Amino acid sequence: MLRMATSSTFRVVQRSASYWRVTFDSPPINLVTFDAFAALADLVDRMEADDDLKVVVFDSANPDFFLAHFDLVPPKEPYAGPPWLETAARMARSRVITIASIRGRARGVGNEFTLACDMRFASREKAVLGQPEVGAGITPGGGSTERLPLLVGRGRALEIIAAADDFDAETAERYGWINRALPDAELDAYVDRVATRIASFDRKPLAEVKGLIDRTTLPADADLVAGQNTFRASLTWPEAAERIRRLLERGMQQPGELELRLGELIAER
Repeated sequence: MLRMATSSTFRVVQRSASYWRVTFDSPPINLVTFDAFAALADLVDRMEADDDLKVVVFDSANPDFFLAHFDLVPPKEPYAGPPWLETAARMARSRVITIASIRGRARGVGNEFTLACDMRFASREKAVLGQPEVGAGITPGGGSTERLPLLVGRGRALEIIAAADDFDAETAERYGWINRALPDAELDAYVDRVATRIASFDRKPLAEVKGLIDRTTLPADADLVAGQNTFRASLTWPEAAERIRRLLERGMQQPGELELRLGELIAER
């Protein structure tokens, strides 16, 4: 029988000893909160401690939102848990292969989560990716300014981040942002086939080849920290506070048109 584990952010189904499926399920729009950071850090702890695990697939229970973006409402108490950059770096360097199966919107740190995964496959009809931070008056801080240029090049990274627009899966595939854009009806079966195939191989060569590829494809820790520090500073800018206030008043972080069409509507004042 398959064992299951849950948190307030996601549920975990162990398809086999070597293959887990993690499904984000945090209604209404899979907003990324500090609680989500803590839950993901705990998940990475479990991944690293499991000697049989070889591959983890991340997907979403919400067909409209994979991971919406970071919660821009300040917490009532300061967060003292594991930093997101540390968790993302540990996942990227883990011996476990991670795959994002993207259906719905993955923006901001939601997209940055997928960038920390080893592979990304997306629904051609339903996936939407973007980095909307500049449109909110702030800067990204979860790794996109460091990871995206390594995948898509300098010009396209600037297009994605500076324009703060939404991108469909076919464009993302063409840019090298994701591995493949697949028909929505085929996404789950294709990703499951890839994961099952990887899980059938020996753990040692999988870990070794991932480590070798990581040597030339992961950003430097110092660069990631610089991006995070700039993001934190940008949250204190008065202009950013005003933009974020207006966006929240217009319906940001709530189900509705603004979140569904954020790339388009974030440019409107």
